[in-house]
Amino acid sequence: MIHFVGAGPGAPDLITLRGAELLKAADVVIYAGSLVNPALLGLCRSQCVIYNSAEMTLEQVIAVMCESEKDGKMTVRLHTGDPSVYGAIREQIDALREAGIRFDVTPGVSSFLGAAAAIPAEYTLPGVSQTVILTRMAGRTPVPERENITSLAKHGCTMVIFLSAGRLEELQQALLAGAYTEETPAALVYKATWPQERIVYAPLGQLASAGAAHGISRTALVLVGDFLGDAYERSKLYDPSFSTGYREAER
Repeated sequence: MIHFVGAGPGAPDLITLRGAELLKAADVVIYAGSLVNPALLGLCRSQCVIYNSAEMTLEQVIAVMCESEKDGKMTVRLHTGDPSVYGAIREQIDALREAGIRFDVTPGVSSFLGAAAAIPAEYTLPGVSQTVILTRMAGRTPVPERENITSLAKHGCTMVIFLSAGRLEELQQALLAGAYTEETPAALVYKATWPQERIVYAPLGQLASAGAAHGISRTALVLVGDFLGDAYERSKLYDPSFSTGYREAER
């Protein structure tokens, strides 16, 4: 059986208990190159065969899975963060279905959650933003035109932008063409939860220069929105004047 496992954002102890147990039991592990903390491979048995998918094509990955399955071995496909976010798992799943090979998915802690914990921040602040957009800039890998950065930025809500730290000047201009201003707070979170983690804050109008000054051009998330500011409303959930299904409002 093939187990897709989310490795978490970086720190080895942020993999799920289920994911860790699967790694310990695996006969074969195919892991996502430099994106996955190699310390996690220390959970594997000495006889486990390990492949680095950064050096492989989809066809090669599937071939290893099929061979492993034919030999009655258990395979873990270890993806960074959570496999459902930029994990390219759909094409693997479709190939396994076509081959009649069973699989399952173990979720992981995405890097955007690791980044929020690192700051720390709440993406969905009452009275500020109740929507989080996860996206990336178009580059060698395109995005649908309707999802270009400026179109999404028109909502003015919380945005977390993956895979775009190498094009901060272009990203900054695209965001400013939306609902954000030069003073909208922004942050760069480099390698969230890794030992090398760094956080750089800057108003959006200075985002690109801040990234250049700190030498951040890859492996970083861009966070944008007023959730990074100081103003917000108190949550109704814990407001004594607000009734819920579990308690009456105080009179």
